[in-house]
Amino acid sequence: MQKPLTYLASLALAVTLALPVTAEDKPNVDTVVATVNGKDITLGHMIIARATLPQQYQDLPDEVLYKGILDQLVQQTALADTHEGDLPKRVTLSLENETRSLTAGEVIEGVMAAPVEEDAIKAAYDAQYKDQEAGEEYNASHILVETKEEADAIKEALDEGADFAELAREKSTGPSGPGGGSLGWFGAGMMVPTFEAAVVEMEPGAVSAPVETQFGWHVIKLNETRKTKAPQMEDVREELELQVRQTLVQTRIEEITEKADVDLMSEQVIDPALIKNIDWLE
Repeated sequence: MQKPLTYLASLALAVTLALPVTAEDKPNVDTVVATVNGKDITLGHMIIARATLPQQYQDLPDEVLYKGILDQLVQQTALADTHEGDLPKRVTLSLENETRSLTAGEVIEGVMAAPVEEDAIKAAYDAQYKDQEAGEEYNASHILVETKEEADAIKEALDEGADFAELAREKSTGPSGPGGGSLGWFGAGMMVPTFEAAVVEMEPGAVSAPVETQFGWHVIKLNETRKTKAPQMEDVREELELQVRQTLVQTRIEEITEKADVDLMSEQVIDPALIKNIDWLE
């Protein structure tokens, strides 16, 4: 009576092993996906290969990328196997540079991953926002036309009681016209100087005389103003943490470099243009 059970159990195991490995299974990255002349190509090799692709290729369907990357790694392994003799100098130097870069990157990743002290975040917040003076923001609408004559006629119609938003939708040549001329909120430096200067001098509810800029002639209505406030620390916490970590990384780089035994061979005079001669490494 044991044989049927054993057979069914073995069949179930075989079916399980035949199923595709999915992302949820979190397989070992050392899982071998192919061998070429006895050399293993692993899932990890494929993950790295995909991660280094340009973004436009990473957006391809998974099944397309899987086959393409595997084919490439198989071909590269087969080709590399046929190489005879020592590697060219440019290849060995490239490998050294790549190893140096990746290893240094691991040190930086370690610093970036370390917890950030609350005091450091508070200090970064105070440095950036504590002494920030309150600024002014403006909510305005405008009607843009090509000539001063058109702008004068619009100003006259408004003075006689015409609705600003309706007139903007009818007359304005600017992209804000369909929205009644509304420009929303803006602060200093966000508008061209002539336009901004006119707005700064206005009172909420007022309509300006025609104002000329490089875009044409504007009739401006200042809807309201408000004072800007520094953001709450929690609202900018992620930004502050990144700033602190970047500072820690730079400090760590400087500390390690300072302690390193560095000899720049200053007695040697090297022509900077020499670094362009890649053909010398052949």
